[in-house]
Amino acid sequence: MMLAFILLGALTLVGGVITVAARNAVHAALGLVGTLLSVAGLFATLSASFLAATQVIVYAGAIMVLFLFVIMMLNANAPVTGRDPVPFVRELAGIGGVLLAGAFVVLAFTYRDPRPLAEGVETLRGGSAGPVGETLLTRFLLPFEAVSILLLVAIVGAVALVQRPAPQSDGLPDGDAETVPLRSSPELQPQEVRA
Repeated sequence: MMLAFILLGALTLVGGVITVAARNAVHAALGLVGTLLSVAGLFATLSASFLAATQVIVYAGAIMVLFLFVIMMLNANAPVTGRDPVPFVRELAGIGGVLLAGAFVVLAFTYRDPRPLAEGVETLRGGSAGPVGETLLTRFLLPFEAVSILLLVAIVGAVALVQRPAPQSDGLPDGDAETVPLRSSPELQPQEVRA
């Protein structure tokens, strides 16, 4: 069981690196699918079958369908090339990544859980649906609702990004159509009737 946990942890890390490093949005989404499925496997090795099933159904299923739908709507499957639209974005992202990694290292060596691990495991009672739902909708209700608002904002942002541009004005008031004169042809000329 420990070997499976280590292998799935390595696959999770590889999928995360692919997600971040891929230049094609579809490849990044596939890396994210691999990461989410590996996390579901990690939950399964920890005997949290409900969490593993929820991970597959909600994240690897529904959320990834939403991501792929947005990628298709934005036509974002082309590789990212050219200049960055925001100046110094790579440098700022690098500095932010180093600061975040440093914060995680400090947190890993200094964090002390106020509640013993055995007590937390007992609260969730093996990860079945009842205790997880009770914990999620009582102790963690605010973060749970914040995630739903975040997903709603993401969907609204995706729709706003793919809106068609407004038609350009031709300078004429509404209702006035520009008429194009027809060329006169002999067939269209009225015939003279001779008596």
